[in-house]
Amino acid sequence: MPAKRAVDLTGSLILLLLLLPALLTLAVAVAVTSPGPVLTRRDRTGLSGRPFAMLTFRTRRNDQVDDTRDTLVGRPLRRHFLDELPQLINVVRGEMSLVGPRPLAPEDSEPATGAGRARLGVRPGITGLWQISGRSELPWEEMDVLDLHYVEQHWLGLDLLILARTLPAAVAGRRPVPAGAPVRLA
Repeated sequence: MPAKRAVDLTGSLILLLLLLPALLTLAVAVAVTSPGPVLTRRDRTGLSGRPFAMLTFRTRRNDQVDDTRDTLVGRPLRRHFLDELPQLINVVRGEMSLVGPRPLAPEDSEPATGAGRARLGVRPGITGLWQISGRSELPWEEMDVLDLHYVEQHWLGLDLLILARTLPAAVAGRRPVPAGAPVRLA
């Protein structure tokens, strides 16, 4: 088993065990604050273009991406990336990695040419360069640049560095960017 997959499998299983009480608490919070399923499944494109259902905690009332009506716990879950914790199951299944480019919806990964094709050469990740580099403060196009850089330069040491920087980024949460504010490219 390659080292990256071994780290993914071991790390995700350990995290699932350690976070089990928190995952159960979050699932109950989602269930009791609004009707509907606890988890959502989003169609995404994975390694070699294979489709899979990415799991997240439901944070919207109607489970619509463009629906701005948050559940009572939706906003804090998204702010601190807690809605993405069920993706550890996707990692165990081999559909995702702990670190990699964000998985794209099938319509966003067509046609797979250039950078789009390159990103299909690695498993998509729960976290990556974009997430630790300012995410909501960066322009959307920057995600492609950072994801392509990761695809071209990834190695286990970079993965460990990204993982180490993910927890502080999640604790700090997403910071809203005021309209017209300059964008920080750090």
